[in-house]
Amino acid sequence: MNKDLISGFDLTPQDIAEIFRVTRTLKKKKYSAILNKKVIGLVFEKPSMRTRVSFEVGAHQLGARCLYLAPQDIKLGEREPIKDVARVLARYVDGIVARTFSHAYVEEFAELTDISVINGLSDMYHPCQALGDMYTIYERHGTCKGIKLAFVGDGNNVVHSLLAIAAKTGMHCTVATPKGYEPDASIWAQAADIAKLTGSRLTHTYDPREAVKGADYIYTDVWTSMGQEQQRKQRLRDFKSYQVNAALLKSVGKEYAIMHCMPVHRGEEITDEAMESPQSIVFDQAENRMHVQKAIMALLMGKRRPSKKAAKLKR
Repeated sequence: MNKDLISGFDLTPQDIAEIFRVTRTLKKKKYSAILNKKVIGLVFEKPSMRTRVSFEVGAHQLGARCLYLAPQDIKLGEREPIKDVARVLARYVDGIVARTFSHAYVEEFAELTDISVINGLSDMYHPCQALGDMYTIYERHGTCKGIKLAFVGDGNNVVHSLLAIAAKTGMHCTVATPKGYEPDASIWAQAADIAKLTGSRLTHTYDPREAVKGADYIYTDVWTSMGQEQQRKQRLRDFKSYQVNAALLKSVGKEYAIMHCMPVHRGEEITDEAMESPQSIVFDQAENRMHVQKAIMALLMGKRRPSKKAAKLKR
């Protein structure tokens, strides 16, 4: 693996297989000293429950501790330049998990530091979520190749990461969005190029019923994400026919499972009935996020890489 995990496109199919292998081991063996005495900085511009808890508990189980830096503690780009924050933190901690609005902030942390940086979420990608989701599918089938995933909703950061991992693993992915809410065109093109090599089929449609037909997994996310609150009324109108409900699920035509990255706005993107149905594996996803993140931290931070400065001194 590379030094950092900024998006799913950073990973090779072999990297993903290794993450899944280590995840399986760590999930069985809950506690390990792989990251003994290491400190991981959680730099959060957006508050979170799942991301923070899963990283903190996961790090603890690996022998490390997390230092949580809340939005008011740093105020990225306001109190001082990010380049200063990044380089100072790199002298204190062994790794950084960055949860930001701007994807450029995560990239800057990675570019300016010699420690590993993990994207805990940005406005462009959510790689840990997608890897946790795909591991949940892998755990059920022993493979992701040839599995059909249908995403219904907003073409957001979660979709971008699902596309990257689906393309790398040979999974088929259909995305249904309203007009104006399609996935980023450049990200789609990048995933499509990879899909040609792996046999993955990526499809976009504006018809949610067409998208879910024959799907093994039906995935949705909130219609209004953090930072989009002013668009809420418009989004509720635009996404009205994209709710995962009994009527939509009748179009699947086969056995399926329901997925959601959480938090859930019950009664909006998904009904309570669908969330609580036997087909829902939402809480399996939530648990596997932690185990996958443990694997990512172990692989990236298990052996501290020498800094560029140290390397120069050795020469």
